[in-house]
Amino acid sequence: MANFEVHAKKSGAGISTDSLGRFSIVTKEKDVLLFKGKVFRNERVRINEKIIDSVFVHVNFIPTPENKKRAVGYGYVDENELINSISHMGPENEDFCNYSDIFELIRGRLPGVEVRGGGQNAEVVIRGTSSLNLSSCALYVVDGVVVRSISHISPCHVASIDVIKDAGSSIYGSRGANGVVLIETKRGGE
Repeated sequence: MANFEVHAKKSGAGISTDSLGRFSIVTKEKDVLLFKGKVFRNERVRINEKIIDSVFVHVNFIPTPENKKRAVGYGYVDENELINSISHMGPENEDFCNYSDIFELIRGRLPGVEVRGGGQNAEVVIRGTSSLNLSSCALYVVDGVVVRSISHISPCHVASIDVIKDAGSSIYGSRGANGVVLIETKRGGE
């Protein structure tokens, strides 16, 4: 939920989320938070406790032709801008359940992407062996959350996989220097 506007109804406070969807806001007891995103439906969440550490919000994309852009970090890019920076694999490509693990699903199917190793220790490599952070492994973002590993994800639960490289990955700073693997999972029996 990068760059969502968050407004607290009772306290009147407002703020925008950062690139990872994090924010901090002052609310009143039993306040209502309103989340607004450019191409997403507005969502409301009632705050019942005085102090909370986190709020999980499921946002829904508004699938209009003009909204069919890909979210990349701080903004959105059109399909014609994706040619060199993003590789995409969705259910329109094939049945993901035909693969035994997430790495087998990725291996050899996305241009410029390599899977090294096997099993739980496999890693996705986008930029070869050079690295700023002593690792060649890509940054993994699953449903908008940065994770250390994707080995636990079943291919049957994957809705889409996008690989961001070049300038598109720069919004993740040095963590995205080796490229970014964005995985969206199916939710609620989709």
